Amino acid sequence: MATQTRMRSLPYIPGQTSAYKISRSKIELFMQCPRCFWLDARLKIGRPSSPPFNINKAIDELFKKEFDYYREQGQPHPIMLDNQIKAVPFKHADLNKWRANFTGVATHHAASNFYVFGAVDDVWVDNDGGLIVVDYKATAKASEVGIDSAWQISYKRQMEIYQWLLRQNGFKVNPTGYFVYTNARYDVDGFEDNLQFITKLIPYEGSDDWIEGVLLSMKDCLDDEEMPPVGEAAMGGDCEFCTYAKSRTLLTLKALGIDK
Repeated sequence: MATQTRMRSLPYIPGQTSAYKISRSKIELFMQCPRCFWLDARLKIGRPSSPPFNINKAIDELFKKEFDYYREQGQPHPIMLDNQIKAVPFKHADLNKWRANFTGVATHHAASNFYVFGAVDDVWVDNDGGLIVVDYKATAKASEVGIDSAWQISYKRQMEIYQWLLRQNGFKVNPTGYFVYTNARYDVDGFEDNLQFITKLIPYEGSDDWIEGVLLSMKDCLDDEEMPPVGEAAMGGDCEFCTYAKSRTLLTLKALGIDK
């Protein structure tokens, strides 16, 4: 069977008239470090990739199957009933497209000429017709899961981008989204080819007020022939990727006898 190969995206060219594709993850990259974003978009020099989280991917797929069962029935999932959420999984012809990594929910942002897209895990609909963005998360730790750690700001931005994208497509969107967050248990006697999980539903009220301004800042960044300085990370403090790259460069120059 022939397999479909995804074409690598072209670098951004200042002044280009065609819309430039910006994924949800590229917005997050810019928020973390404008320099890393510039290198990725302008020169196609990406950060080193992390190992695949195959167990998390499997859990995502199983969650989708589980919620899809109730979607077909037009009934709330038990976790909705347990948490008194008056909603059902949303049934829509484009749902599979919205979930696909390289299509997702998409819109053309005219002011930046960006084609912005992002793949949602799930969408529910409340009794008033408002769409609820749902994101699946999985981990394994002894403590209870939450979304209040500093690094989890990326989770919140992720949900807010999905809410914004759905609004750009004309949908009424409930400002409260939910994380279906499951945690593998440590307090059992053994493995026995079976992981046990505790799943928690965590509400989050999002605001997409920041997105328009960030997209325009990303446009300005890409149109600038000068890349942002090393270590300028929007999250505060030095970017560990930039710092590492700079250290490697200095070591190489030193080994060559070049004093920089």
